[in-house]
Amino acid sequence: MANIQLASNLRTLRKQRGLTQTDLGSLLNVSRQAYSNYETGKRTPDLDCLVFLSRFYQVDLTLLVLGSVKETDLPSGRIMEDTVPYLCSLEQKTGHTIYLSEEELDLVLHFRSLSRENRQIVAGFIKSAADSAD
Repeated sequence: MANIQLASNLRTLRKQRGLTQTDLGSLLNVSRQAYSNYETGKRTPDLDCLVFLSRFYQVDLTLLVLGSVKETDLPSGRIMEDTVPYLCSLEQKTGHTIYLSEEELDLVLHFRSLSRENRQIVAGFIKSAADSAD
């Protein structure tokens, strides 16, 4: 039986983050068409996929499957620039997703605005400070 609410939530969450069905298919290691079937209710993602999507979107699993996702349900303070490639890389390397505090987000955004040379200087300073803190 099709879960229309889940299908609607998946579509809403994807669009709110500016992602394509191809992006999500790549992230889940399924074709664009397979992901499209999730959003139309033709197929239901397996439990592992649902748990991953719940963590990816930072939405409670029960809300994702049974509730009605609204923009007010969504967490703030996430970096959306290049999110999918970053998360794919992070998942492959560590198996974890990293969530940032507002302070950490601010630091990352400032770091990204620096020139390559200044990034190297700042990275060196942070490593040095972390080493001396141990």
